[in-house]
Amino acid sequence: MSKQPVKTESGFKSAFAAIVMPVLIIVSVLIYMYVLGDGSNFEGGDPNNHPLPGNYLGIVYKGGPIVPILMSCLLMVLTFAIERFITISSASGKGSVAGFVVKIRTNLSQGKIQESIAECDKQKGSVANVIKAGLNKYVDMQKSTEYDKEQKIAAIQKDIEEATQLEMPMLQKNLVIISTLASVATLIGLLGTVIGMIKAFAALANAGAPDATALANGISEALINTALGIGSSALAIIFYNYFTNKIDSLTYGIDEAGFSIVNTFSATEK
Repeated sequence: MSKQPVKTESGFKSAFAAIVMPVLIIVSVLIYMYVLGDGSNFEGGDPNNHPLPGNYLGIVYKGGPIVPILMSCLLMVLTFAIERFITISSASGKGSVAGFVVKIRTNLSQGKIQESIAECDKQKGSVANVIKAGLNKYVDMQKSTEYDKEQKIAAIQKDIEEATQLEMPMLQKNLVIISTLASVATLIGLLGTVIGMIKAFAALANAGAPDATALANGISEALINTALGIGSSALAIIFYNYFTNKIDSLTYGIDEAGFSIVNTFSATEK
């Protein structure tokens, strides 16, 4: 029964990614066509003309068809970063994980098992759920007369490991999307840069005399795509490293508390 909520949430997270990604692509294309490409951003009301002086929407539009792809990457990074932040914050519980672990270790050192379980109920979240599973098994093993000391310790360790396997995978869900976008956004930006430069030099080759306008448009397209690609990639890397560090902290807290539970039981059990 305890595994069903985890499976349901995991399915929701997968569905979230599958739904959100195409929606964001569509939104980016619509923004590119009807906001950036609105005639009011250009001379003569025609998107084929130059952007109005100082009109950045028109300038970005001139980045070409790679722009909506890069906008999709940026929106995905921001969306999944918000989703991960909410999920990891929920997993951390109501208070500081470090402070919670200290309370658990202090209670365990004083033999206050029930107080430790009560702290888990107050804290909530994935970390508290894992530690509570270990503490409940601790209580069961104290009452049990069927196993020897080593078997009881192994049973407690197994319960902690199983609870961890159920709770922790959801924290890394969708992180692979952020890490992939960190690389892909840069490559797409470079693709836009190459396309822009090809257009720029093609304009020079086809013109009887150097066409400064066509050259400027090509270079502008190249630089806009470069900026969007690098910006999206930089945000993705920052978010990915931040969330990875948070997950490592949660995992460390679980390991620390689990070690204390096993050591306390080993020291008190005859």
